[in-house]
Amino acid sequence: MSLLLVAHPWAFVVMAGVLGLIVGSFLNVLAWRLPKMLEREWRAQAHEVLGLPADPAGPTYNLIHPNSCCPHCNHPIRPWENIPLLSYLFLRGRCAHCQGAISARYPLTELACGLISAWVAWHFGFGWQAGAVLVLSWGLLAMSLIDADHQLLPDVLVMPLLWLGLIVNGFGLLTTLPDALWGAVFGYMSLWSVFWLFKLATGKDGMGHGDFKLLALLGAWGGWQILPMTLLMSSLVGVFVGLILMRLRKAQASAPMPFGPYLAIAGWIALLWSDQITDFYLQSVGFR
Repeated sequence: MSLLLVAHPWAFVVMAGVLGLIVGSFLNVLAWRLPKMLEREWRAQAHEVLGLPADPAGPTYNLIHPNSCCPHCNHPIRPWENIPLLSYLFLRGRCAHCQGAISARYPLTELACGLISAWVAWHFGFGWQAGAVLVLSWGLLAMSLIDADHQLLPDVLVMPLLWLGLIVNGFGLLTTLPDALWGAVFGYMSLWSVFWLFKLATGKDGMGHGDFKLLALLGAWGGWQILPMTLLMSSLVGVFVGLILMRLRKAQASAPMPFGPYLAIAGWIALLWSDQITDFYLQSVGFR
């Protein structure tokens, strides 16, 4: 099989795309359930610390149980109603039982995950690099969805991926181990410093601690070299999108806005194309 995928790169691209659609379906579940699971865990810990009676044990709630169901009528979703992308199209975006509207976010997440996975497979070709970056891409997509909804970057996702970045670069997969180590250090310290400078100047928190860890994660995967480009692109896109949202929603400038998705997108782009973007910029300004 491996020889077939090496000899026929498009077969690997198609396989990665199909796998991405399946993973995207799971990421929809993860993005919906993980924050609720963490909230239950935090509530139980708070009750224990405060000496309060524990909440009555409810039904099992994790990434597997209970089975997925329609949010309108609680109709259990049958296997043929849960085929990535195809089921949504076949059902015309409606629940098969109550005809309630199914959010377009679900098929869009599946499609995005499939396209990202196919692109990674095409960019790297069949091998360990593609496999590692696929895992990273799926994790970044999941964290972006959760942060967009809850302004939360769960340690249970961030920290394992940070360590995995250092491990894969221990074998020189994407960059050298020293560059990955300093990428993690500088990634964390740069936003940590900005956080405290802003807090000392204004008395307010400018960002969440999860953003420090996410930039450290990106540095661990791509090395310290991708950090300036990641920060620049994420800041520019964040400001641009923030201004648009302020006009559309008439929100105030002080309204909190998740920064994690912009970091994730910018870091993913920098990881794949930092050299090409840098060369293009230097050529455009006449340095090369």
